[in-house]
Amino acid sequence: MSDLAREIERLLPPEDRLLDPADCWAYGADNSRLHAAPEAVAFARDSQTVVELVRLCRRLGAPLVARGRGTGTTGAAVPDRGGLVLSLERMNRIVDVDPANRWLIAEPGVTNAEIQAAAGEHGFFWPPDPTSAAYCTLGGNLAYNSAGPHAVKYGTPRDNTLGLEAVAGTGEHFRTGVRTNKGVVGYDLTRLLIGSEGTLGIITQATLKLTPRPECTRLLQAVYPTIDAAARAVARLMARAESPSALEFMDRSAIGMIRGYGGVELPEAAGAILMIESDGPAEIIETRTDGIRRTAAEGALSVDVADTPEAMDRLWQVRKALSPALRTIAPKKINEDVVVPVSRIPALIRGLEELAERHAIRIVNFGHAGNGNIHVNLLVNPDDPEEMQRAEVCLDEVFRLVLSLDGSLSGEHGVGLVKRPFVDRELDPAALTLMEGVRAVFDPDGILNPGKAPPAP
Repeated sequence: MSDLAREIERLLPPEDRLLDPADCWAYGADNSRLHAAPEAVAFARDSQTVVELVRLCRRLGAPLVARGRGTGTTGAAVPDRGGLVLSLERMNRIVDVDPANRWLIAEPGVTNAEIQAAAGEHGFFWPPDPTSAAYCTLGGNLAYNSAGPHAVKYGTPRDNTLGLEAVAGTGEHFRTGVRTNKGVVGYDLTRLLIGSEGTLGIITQATLKLTPRPECTRLLQAVYPTIDAAARAVARLMARAESPSALEFMDRSAIGMIRGYGGVELPEAAGAILMIESDGPAEIIETRTDGIRRTAAEGALSVDVADTPEAMDRLWQVRKALSPALRTIAPKKINEDVVVPVSRIPALIRGLEELAERHAIRIVNFGHAGNGNIHVNLLVNPDDPEEMQRAEVCLDEVFRLVLSLDGSLSGEHGVGLVKRPFVDRELDPAALTLMEGVRAVFDPDGILNPGKAPPAP
């Protein structure tokens, strides 16, 4: 037994630790399909336990990787250097919901769906809503700055979090932010911690900013002959005074995959589809939706509007059919979430189509068109070494294409292990040097999720 395992055995009761390698195995992976076995797994139930575990790892020089439910896709929760996996899934209390001040205070192990349910009881919601909301935890949402379709109108976790409590790599517990909607005292450490993937501190509590739930929602499905026509519609829709509350996109490859799947019927001429959600007060929802419909209709083959839950479910069936179709055709696909300026979505899609043809790799694209966040899916067989080699070259060129269009390598999936080798293409040496200095202040011994922070220049 290692020194770390012996200390964990001494520190925690049996029900709050795993030391047998077979028991620890499941905590060595996330949804990236990468895996590395930890020496031990600890389950914290309060912030003081987190403090003690961080101090222990610092004393032993042992890596410490925090995790929630492991739904991340970039390997940020994979303990590739061994050490301790600190699971926060049992820190799952909603501490307070204050409708008058529009905040909700929760621990990191609470799921996104539980937050939405608690806020919903008071007529509010928390805007970040990843598709894995039923399983992903608040801590993971904050660590990755994971958003979802409603970020186009309501913003990401960085825009919807008032303050945090966390433990630095020094073992010090600290607070950031405010419980008011305004506050400029000190540096904005809240936004710095959000998206840092557990490399600066372990979040133990968050004060979330709630938004009133809209009275009414309408959904439109607009079908276009080309990606250019759809992109022009996106630009027009986002220029409206009242932007859509969600604006989802599917390209020709995605449409071809789901046509006829589960009863989905789509016209043969469809080259792109936009799913457009409108929300607002009951007295203006019809006027607002009609304005969006007229804006979307220019250049469209068809625009369908749903105003009942049943009709909305019928339209969403098109988008919902995509994930099971992808799992059936390519259960081990490579999934990236790049971002480009909205006006450059057509250039991105055309470039991806060219890369797919040149490397003989099928690529399916969909995502959040309103903010240019496109999920690029390379459908590959990981048991075919030659195809995987072509896919690696293709992925490298995908990232080059994105950066040439003034884009970013990740919109909401994070960096983790998967994208870290490409970070220095997007960030310049001066910025990387500053980030390295920030990391050294929060975690001077480099024990927090080592190998996941931005690389040295």
